[in-house]
Amino acid sequence: MTETFSPRRLVFVSIYRPKGLARNVLLEIGTSTPPDPAREKDREGGMTSNLLDARAVADLGWSQPTLIQEKAIPLALEGKDLLARARTGSGKTAAYAIPIIQRVLASKQSVREQDVRALILVPTKELGQQVQTMVRQLTSFCSRDVRVADISGKADVSTQRPILMEKPDVVVGTPSRVLAHLNAQNLVLHSSLEMLVVDEADLVFSFGFESDLKNLLCHLPKIYQSFLMSATFNEDVQALKQLLLHNPVTLKLQGSQLPDSSQLQQYTIKCEEEDKFLLIYTLLKLQLVQGKTLLFVAAVDRSYRLKLFLEQFAIPACVLNSELPVQSRCHIISQFNQGFYDIIIATDEQSLVEPAPSSSGKEKKKNGRAKAAKAKDKEYGISRGVDFQNVSNVINFDFPTSVDSYIHRVGRTARADNPGTALSFISHTELDALAEVEEALGGDKAEAALKPYEFKMEEIEGFRYRCRDAMRAVTKQAVKEARLKEIKQELLNSEKLKTYFEDNPRDLQLLRHDKDLHPAVIKPHMKNIPDYLIPETLRGVVNPLSNRRRKRKIKPAAEGVVKSSFKKNVRGRNPLKSFQYKRTGSKKARAHKY
Repeated sequence: MTETFSPRRLVFVSIYRPKGLARNVLLEIGTSTPPDPAREKDREGGMTSNLLDARAVADLGWSQPTLIQEKAIPLALEGKDLLARARTGSGKTAAYAIPIIQRVLASKQSVREQDVRALILVPTKELGQQVQTMVRQLTSFCSRDVRVADISGKADVSTQRPILMEKPDVVVGTPSRVLAHLNAQNLVLHSSLEMLVVDEADLVFSFGFESDLKNLLCHLPKIYQSFLMSATFNEDVQALKQLLLHNPVTLKLQGSQLPDSSQLQQYTIKCEEEDKFLLIYTLLKLQLVQGKTLLFVAAVDRSYRLKLFLEQFAIPACVLNSELPVQSRCHIISQFNQGFYDIIIATDEQSLVEPAPSSSGKEKKKNGRAKAAKAKDKEYGISRGVDFQNVSNVINFDFPTSVDSYIHRVGRTARADNPGTALSFISHTELDALAEVEEALGGDKAEAALKPYEFKMEEIEGFRYRCRDAMRAVTKQAVKEARLKEIKQELLNSEKLKTYFEDNPRDLQLLRHDKDLHPAVIKPHMKNIPDYLIPETLRGVVNPLSNRRRKRKIKPAAEGVVKSSFKKNVRGRNPLKSFQYKRTGSKKARAHKY
C-alpha cells in the first residue's frame, strides 16, 4: 500500500512487522523495495536506516505537500542548488529541512564520524529557534541520529562552546554568531560541510550581515550544496546568488507574493493619529475584530503607548520589541501560538539598520540615540519569517515604509490554507507608501489588492471623549515608566529564573506577559461600555456587560422542601459544629423577661 507524497521522488511505504506494527517511512523511488525489517532496530534502540521516518510527518498533520515542497524536495535530493521564492506560510522551512535530514541520514551509512554537515543561516534569533523546532519535530523518531543546535541566542560564545564541541549534524544561527564561533575555532566547517541554507535571504543584507556573510564564506569548503529561500526577489538576493550558488535551479512558484483575495482580505482606512486610537479601541472593545491579532507599530515607544491605552479599557495585550530579552520574546511567541494571548503589539523597527540622521547641532540627542541603539537587539525580527500560528488578523497601526515590510507583516496571517484579514490605518503622511504597495501588489490587475474598509466614523463619535481621556492619561512619563518596568520584569524572568524554569517547566506556562503595567491612572468605569454608546446597528450583537463579572445564580429550592436557616452551610453559623453561641439582647432585657 503506497500513498504518494511527491510525484517524482518520494513515496510513503507502509511496512508491517511481525509484531503487527505498521510503520511509515519516507523512501526514495530509487530504493522502492522496503528495507529488511530484521536489519532495522526498534525506536527504543535507535534507527540505523537512512530513511526519513514519515511518522514524524504524520504527527505534524501533513497529508499533502505544499507547492514549494513538491517542487523543491525532489530537486534538492538530486543535489542541485536552489533559489526559491515562495510566499510566507507556504512551507519553505520543511522544503529544505527534509532534504537536509535525508542527506545526513544517508551520509551516516558510509561515514560514521560525527561532524557538522549542514548549516542554516537565518536573519533573526526568533526564526532560528523556529527552524530548530521544525527540524526536531521532523527528526522526533530519529533524534539520536540527527542532532540540531541553535546558536542564534544571546548567550556568550564560550557558553555555547560545549554544544558545538559535540559536533551536531545541523547548526542554525545568524551569520554574525556563526562567524564568531568560526573565529573562536569552536566550529570547523571547511572539511565536513555538505549543505548550506540561507533562509529569508532577502533580509540577510538588510539586517546588516553582508560583511559577516562574506567573511564566513572563507571558512567553507569549495564544494557544497546551497539553498536560498526567500519571500521576495530583490537586489540583495541576486547578490547572494552570485556569492553562494552554482548553476542553481530557480523556482518562482507564485505570481503574487501574497495569497489571493479568496484567502486573504486586505483593507485600508484613512485616519489621522487620534482616529487611529479611536478605531483600535472600538474595533477591539466592540469585538468587531475577533481571533488572534497582531498589531504592528513603528517604534518601541508607540508599542508601550498603545498597550497603556488599551489597558485603560481592560483590553490585555503583549508587547514584542528588540529591547526585551530573546528568551522572553521566544516565550511570548510560544504562548501566543498556544492560545494564551489574543493580541500582540509588535514593533517593526526599520531604524535598526538605518538609524535616522540626527542634526549636527544637537550632540546630546546624538549620544542618546547611540545609547538607545546599543540597547536594541539588531538580530530582532517579528514580522520576518516567524511562524505565528492561527493568526486571524494583522493590523498595521503604523503603515510599513516599504513593500517588502508590508509583505512580511501581512504574511503572518493567511498561512497555509487558513483565511486571514489585514487592515491598515493610513495617515496623510503614509499615502505615498500606500501607493507604492498598491502598485507592487496590484500591477495591471483591474481589481485592487487593497480595498477601502467601509466604516462609518460618525457611528463611533460617542466613544471619542473616552478615547481622549485615555490618551491624556498615557503621558510620556507613563510610557517611560512602563518601558523600564517591562524590561526589568522580563530581565528578571529571563535571567534569574532561567535555571528554575529549566527544572520546573510547568511553572513556565504560568508566566504571563500580558499583565497590566499600571503606570497611568486607570478609571474603573472605562472598562465597561454603556448601552447608549453602542451604535444602533450593533446593539443586537454587542453585549456591553460582557466584561463584567457575572453574579452567581442561586438555584431555587425544590417545591415542598423548606430549608431551615439554622442549617445553612456557613462556617461559624452552626453552634453544634463551632461550639460558639452569640447572645442577643442586653442583660436587663433578659432579666426582665424571666
